[in-house]
Amino acid sequence: MPQSLFQRTPLLDGPDISAKREEIRTYFHTTLDRYEQLFETLRNEQAYYKKPITLRHPLIFYLGHTATFFVNKLILAGIITDRINPRLESIFAVGVDEMSWDDLDSTHYDWPTVEEVHVYRRAVRALVDKLIETLPLSLPITWESAWWPVLMGIEHERIHLETSSVLIRQHALEFVQPHPAWQPCRKSGTAPDNSLIQVPSGTVTVGKSKSNQSHYGWDNEYGSHTSDIAAFQASKFLVSNSEFLPFVEANGYQLEKYWQEEGRSWQTFTHAAHPTFWIKKETGWHLRIMTDEVPMPWDWPVEVNYHEAKAFCNWKAESTGQPVRLPTEDEWYRLYDVAQLADVPLNTAAAGNLHLDYYASSCPVTEFPQGEFFDITGNVWQWTETPTYPFPGFDVHPLYDDFTTPTFDNQHNLIKGGSWIACGNESLHSSRYAFRRHFFQHAGFRYVVSDAPATQSGSNYETDKLLSEYAEFHYGDIYFNVPNFSKSLAEIAIAAMGDRPRRTALDLGCASGRSTFELAREFDHVTGVDFSARFIGQGVQLAQYGILRYTLTDEGDLVSYKERSLKNLDLDHVKHKVEFYQGDACNLKPIFTDYDLILAANLIDRLYDPAKLLNSIHTRVKLGGLLMITSPYTWLTEHTKKEAWIGGFKRDGENFTTLDGLKEILGKHFRLIQGPQPLPFVIRETKRKFQHTVSEITIWEKIS
Repeated sequence: MPQSLFQRTPLLDGPDISAKREEIRTYFHTTLDRYEQLFETLRNEQAYYKKPITLRHPLIFYLGHTATFFVNKLILAGIITDRINPRLESIFAVGVDEMSWDDLDSTHYDWPTVEEVHVYRRAVRALVDKLIETLPLSLPITWESAWWPVLMGIEHERIHLETSSVLIRQHALEFVQPHPAWQPCRKSGTAPDNSLIQVPSGTVTVGKSKSNQSHYGWDNEYGSHTSDIAAFQASKFLVSNSEFLPFVEANGYQLEKYWQEEGRSWQTFTHAAHPTFWIKKETGWHLRIMTDEVPMPWDWPVEVNYHEAKAFCNWKAESTGQPVRLPTEDEWYRLYDVAQLADVPLNTAAAGNLHLDYYASSCPVTEFPQGEFFDITGNVWQWTETPTYPFPGFDVHPLYDDFTTPTFDNQHNLIKGGSWIACGNESLHSSRYAFRRHFFQHAGFRYVVSDAPATQSGSNYETDKLLSEYAEFHYGDIYFNVPNFSKSLAEIAIAAMGDRPRRTALDLGCASGRSTFELAREFDHVTGVDFSARFIGQGVQLAQYGILRYTLTDEGDLVSYKERSLKNLDLDHVKHKVEFYQGDACNLKPIFTDYDLILAANLIDRLYDPAKLLNSIHTRVKLGGLLMITSPYTWLTEHTKKEAWIGGFKRDGENFTTLDGLKEILGKHFRLIQGPQPLPFVIRETKRKFQHTVSEITIWEKIS
């Protein structure tokens, strides 16, 4: 065990503001130090640019991404106004979430040098350190506090401490090297015979309140959830490599009957015949740990994805005649309560292989007793049967609206308990992390025996009022005889193209994506980009499944249920021509360029720096191509600081309209060929309340 413990996530309250400020400063620097130390396990610069797996970026991205995250969130919060390096902050902004197992990403990026990224990280470190020194601080720290994005950035870095360690573990050995700060466990012995322990019925109540919280939490931890749990039996130990071996030897990977459809597709595609980190040599089985291969420690927990864990349970159920399955999230909380566990102490070592208190690897499943069980927390994460879902009272944090919502798709299952490297928020029993079922973390499993089914909570997020209103605005009914706004925009844009080429179009600020689909009626390919992953999710869902379901508020708690399909909108035939990306219109990636048409609908008066977009947008349109801008010009300081408005004010004593501003900025590279033209739209808020707005359309041709 290390002499000094890796600092725990700070409490949000305390009696001494100066001490709390210094605690957070130390937490910040030790987190960045440990993260950068992890990358010292890479053997050479090539290791930064060679992808460990095809489904993720190379490690140079993750070295830069966590620093960029601080800048992006601080700008979004209005705490800082200037970027440090816009190019790097565009490259490193998004693209973290894992892809489908059969999605091979061949996108080329012009990655910076390792030294350039370290210089950038030092600049970010200095910036945040200065903020910690100077930001006004009152306790407790809440969601609304200017300190929340600081803590958010630190906890985000600790998440990537673990996910980057998994990528390093998946790197070829030629690219990694042992490191004195990352020493694995050296213990191994005979694996125990697993047994089942009876767990009595009980009730679990989980969830955090914004008004009563002790530590930083991610959005999916908030709300309130209570569940009555029937009695069940659970395995005393995590499933060890030894216990998993008979499944491999019984040809379990090849026998279709043990695999769910999704798992079988993954196994067929990958040709997996044993756990990914197992290596068969002439001398016998070995195990890949983070920076080395070691003779198989049979008493360590097996590390697999959900599909493998589920197939093992199905095999064991057949072998024993018992209803064997993975625990649900609620059953894991019941195990936690029965074992009488508590979160990692502040000043003493954890009761399990957790928070880097012991090893830089797993360890024997017999080392850490917790009540009658072992490793309810620590050693490896544990897969559950539960796809992640929102608790009642769930809300997204405005600074990170896509932390959890993209995972509410019934394709991301919760993992519980934490691994040896789960630190900070990850180590708390309240944390709720979920991954695609085919992906690998430092994750294994224990099994339960229960006649009760593994009930699933619904995870559709279309009950969110704003999302539902936009779904209806884009794809729903017509109100007061006002035609669908998004469809009308596409029709006007297509007509304005005349005989110009219709190869590619960009729908910038696409929101839920209706115009993206409508433009695809005539364009060969249309890209929709929006800052909000929540809105894009609706377009992605329609492109993938053709159906969008949502509720609309009628009055009070009364709602009506809506279902829209591309087929009924006569758009099913174009879905293969659209794609959606999350992006910042004021800091777009270089790949968004060379368009025949760009549509920016109701966007410019919602940007933090509209002039930045308008001054550079000519670089993204082909010569002779069109730019179509629509806006009601409803400038609000909550979106755009007044000094950044491009119109709607007095200049030299005279009115200076937004149209004047557009002409002034765009006139250098465009000529106005159509408009201004009014176009009304209606947004339904409730059954008896509507917003009626008029947007102004201008269409510009690029001339230089």
